Amino acid sequence: MNNTELCFTAAKGRTVMGEPDNPACVICFDEKLSIELFYDFDPSPLRHAAEAGPGDEVRLFIYPQRIALYVNGELADEEWPCGSSAPYTCAQSGDFPVTVRTIGADDAEPPFALRRNIVTADIRRPGVNIGDCMPYSDETDGDGLYHLFYLRDRRHHHSKWHLGGHQWAHVATKDFKIWNEYPIAVLLTQQWEGSICTGSVIRSGGKWYAWYAVRMADRSAARLTCAVSDDLAHFEKSSEYFVIPEAYEPTGARDPMLFFCGGQYHMLVTTHLQSDGSGCLAHLVNDEMTVAGWRDAGCIMSWFDYCAPDSPDRNKTPECADWFRIGDYYYLAFGIGSVSRYLYSKKPFGTWTCPDGNTIPCGAVPKSAVLPGTGRRIFMGFRGTDGGYAGSLCAAEAFQNADGTLRFEEIGLR
Repeated sequence: MNNTELCFTAAKGRTVMGEPDNPACVICFDEKLSIELFYDFDPSPLRHAAEAGPGDEVRLFIYPQRIALYVNGELADEEWPCGSSAPYTCAQSGDFPVTVRTIGADDAEPPFALRRNIVTADIRRPGVNIGDCMPYSDETDGDGLYHLFYLRDRRHHHSKWHLGGHQWAHVATKDFKIWNEYPIAVLLTQQWEGSICTGSVIRSGGKWYAWYAVRMADRSAARLTCAVSDDLAHFEKSSEYFVIPEAYEPTGARDPMLFFCGGQYHMLVTTHLQSDGSGCLAHLVNDEMTVAGWRDAGCIMSWFDYCAPDSPDRNKTPECADWFRIGDYYYLAFGIGSVSRYLYSKKPFGTWTCPDGNTIPCGAVPKSAVLPGTGRRIFMGFRGTDGGYAGSLCAAEAFQNADGTLRFEEIGLR
């Protein structure tokens, strides 16, 4: 499949690329630009929309793994295809002409400008929402930065035929007021990748590893893998993958949380037990920071164990786990439906105590990191907008009580 660019000047009307009974692309403009592209992966088209006016210059870049819509040189929308489409050059009919050409070196997309010194409200670009948050920091770096990786969402999880089409975006701050933007950390680069799911970042041997699960476009078993960086800014995806051990349900396996403890690397994964269907956090271990070699250490917790038999939450799955230590206590945080909770223990892997009032008031599935040089543990989550998944960023600071329980104070983000 060739890389293709469609170019036209916005004008009132409708133009169809391809045969009327088998279109490749339908473009409509009436106060707003709407473009539908058809693939054999699904009968429903991928839809792009943008604000545009008569005379605006429109460029649609179509690649095997990505479609990008630009209006007057600004990225307005994007989608991620799967399968094949009808040829764009076999026919054209409608109210305005469209130029079709193969993308070459001179037809590259406009550069993605990284922004510096932006306020929190500006992290969200037009048409983009903030999804699951994955904070990271390292006291040994000396840069004082709190890094925030998050799922970059369009259409409230409805991109790529509702598979999500998520990628990892990356910003960093020293004060939760002013932020700098980094390149997209983990991109969708293959058609079979339905979404890059939530995960975590860990440092090992002078490199940074972004661990994540791939939601498969064909809805087969999720693949667990990582991307590696030498500078915490540019990540290269591994070509190796593994599937969660057979004791667990593999299709929905996601959210790997990585940490080092007791001379081993540990990974907590959202999943279900095959034996009884209970939602749980699988616990895997490895002696090395490699994709191969992960071994089942048993389920670190099942939500069944913390629910009354008649609880409506009993069949829900703990997701987006966070694990950390404060003083003499270890903490395990996770989301259950729209509520985030924590357990605590004096042992790194439980037995866990579930205290009264153990909710984390920081939006959906918040995770945490320490602001370097301060000891402050800051959770980051999101609040959904328009009644759907993903939206705006929120934050809360955790404080430890004498008995090991936590209390939280919201951090105002401007």
